Amino acid sequence: MSEDLIPLDPEEGVQRFLDHRKSGVAKSTLQNDRAMLKLFLEFLEEQEIENLNDLDGRVIADFVNRRRQEVKAITLQKQLSTIREFLDYMAGIEAVQDGLREKVHSPEIVDGAEARDVKIEGSRATEILEYLSRFEYASRRHALAALLWKSGMRMGAARSIDLEDLQPDSDAIQLRHRPETDTPLKNGNGGERWVWLGPMYYQVIEDYVANNRIEATDDYGREPLFTSRHGRLSTSAIRDAIYRASHPCMIGDCPHDRIPEECEAIGSENLPSKCPSARGPHSWRRGAITDHLLGGTPAEVVSERMDVSLDVLYKHYDARREDQKMEQRRKYLSDK
Repeated sequence: MSEDLIPLDPEEGVQRFLDHRKSGVAKSTLQNDRAMLKLFLEFLEEQEIENLNDLDGRVIADFVNRRRQEVKAITLQKQLSTIREFLDYMAGIEAVQDGLREKVHSPEIVDGAEARDVKIEGSRATEILEYLSRFEYASRRHALAALLWKSGMRMGAARSIDLEDLQPDSDAIQLRHRPETDTPLKNGNGGERWVWLGPMYYQVIEDYVANNRIEATDDYGREPLFTSRHGRLSTSAIRDAIYRASHPCMIGDCPHDRIPEECEAIGSENLPSKCPSARGPHSWRRGAITDHLLGGTPAEVVSERMDVSLDVLYKHYDARREDQKMEQRRKYLSDK
């Protein structure tokens, strides 16, 4: 421990950091930071570290190794950015060694998998939606899965929709940025748009509202489209619903030879994301964008529909194989 450091309790340090971040980041980002740092505090308590001055590269490496056993590499990469920001701020107030953030080493991701590879395939999404349409028609899970697949919208956008945003004359949904009542859009006012669903998918939404939506208002008196008994559906509940929808055992046999009662994804632990085949909302978004591109929708149209810049679309969302891209170009060029 350096003599130049000023002693600081880990919990106090975390609270100082969160107070510092509060005015500069979105509420969802702050919530993610708080959740990640809670895990970090629990680890420090296990290690009997009561002063942030005692943090060093070895402690950080042990924490990273612990998390590596608990989450996927791509998730860990994102989580560790919070730890780096925290250590950088702590160094600024002389609670940890300067440069300690540089000792937070993320796991390697093979072949750029963090960008495009983790998605739900179009054929699998179709199979899931056909199953839901037959056995869980217009349930909340069916409506959520249908909306995310058809529109490719972000989970936060789906959560933001109110009943008044439904546009039945156009088979569409209007997305609006309302940060003052806890439903911001990722790109602010620039993310506001109308999203066409078409008659079939819009009918699923209407039938869900008519038959299965729980009557509820949120804390601001608004009428959300997706609700629970407590009001507007939380992001964690949306995430869990989509993970569960992609469980292969919901439709057929488990490909992982798991016993349902003992499976951590559906058994006593009940953690839907723990299924190796499960795919969350972001994977559905990536799959929807790729499926639109494979179907011949111009990238510029996909960009506007999904609220994503062309640069980001090609870097992070376009999961077409190179031969698939060539085949689509060939169709345009063959008659030239």
